[in-house]
Amino acid sequence: MIQTALKVALTAAFFVVVLGPEFSSQAFSETCTSQSQMAPADRDALAFAAKTLATDMQAGNAADLRSLSVAEVAKDFAAISDVVGNTAAKLKGGTLAVDQVYLLDASTLKRNADGSAADAQFFCTLNKSIAEADFLIPALPPGKYVFAIVEVRGIPAPWRLSFLLRQDQGRWLMAGLYPRPLTAAGHDGLWYWTQARQMTASKEPWNAWLYDQEAQNLLQPAGFVQSTHLEKLQTEQTAAAPPALSQGIGVDTPLVVKAKDGTEYRFTSLAADDSLGASSVDVAVHLKADPLPDQAAARKRNIAAMSALLAAYPELRKPFHGVWVFADVPGQNPYATEQAMSDIP
Repeated sequence: MIQTALKVALTAAFFVVVLGPEFSSQAFSETCTSQSQMAPADRDALAFAAKTLATDMQAGNAADLRSLSVAEVAKDFAAISDVVGNTAAKLKGGTLAVDQVYLLDASTLKRNADGSAADAQFFCTLNKSIAEADFLIPALPPGKYVFAIVEVRGIPAPWRLSFLLRQDQGRWLMAGLYPRPLTAAGHDGLWYWTQARQMTASKEPWNAWLYDQEAQNLLQPAGFVQSTHLEKLQTEQTAAAPPALSQGIGVDTPLVVKAKDGTEYRFTSLAADDSLGASSVDVAVHLKADPLPDQAAARKRNIAAMSALLAAYPELRKPFHGVWVFADVPGQNPYATEQAMSDIP
């Protein structure tokens, strides 16, 4: 019942989409049309454009995707091509279903006095309710845009493909691509959210914090998307955070763990990881490290760091498959080591 209620709530939640670092307020003439407000033929045409992109994504056809992209994306396509190549195999055999389509009309948006593109804001009501989808897009050239979400269903690990499209000479072309899995270790974001609440109640703050983080990764269509329910999730994560993470974790605010032998390990990130496809997710940490003479020494250092982390926070052994340590040495690629919990001393 909890998961069903959350799914309904998330469907009705308003989304705030921010494409860029900042947004400045102004008078807005832009309009948004949600799919429930569209004529069926119009919705079908936009859904077809999004599904065409998703089909090329599923087939790993980067060349076609590039030909269907706006000029500023097509001219620097290497990163997107890599994403397509790495993702296509995971989508094989899935059924594509267009889940959401928003038409964003900024065709009357005026440029700034200096000729630069102005900020744009779109307010989208959902199903004639008080729920709203807001798109806040800085420096947006005048034109018509679409934000579409296509789900890849019917495979063991379903995915969500989100696209930003722009109309160019009558064609809908890709202006952004955001592929994300919908599950991790066989569970969706709502499951991780529910589990995190139970962990909080059981006084397992480290596990709850990581599961909340995984829930957000699975529920959020893209990094620039926000909703009232995602905000609630983030509030719960902040409230449940262990004191050691109250100021966050990063390069400038590392989590310092001292081993029994007095060695200090400085962890600069802490997250859940599903890259192995195991029955449960791993803990993945980045470790600030100094150069070592060989890989054997680096591996020994990484395993010692795992052991110190689990000794400090033993609750992590319970819900996770193992630990990844990525040792970050200046001027070198990260050195990665993974061990199952049962193999970590």
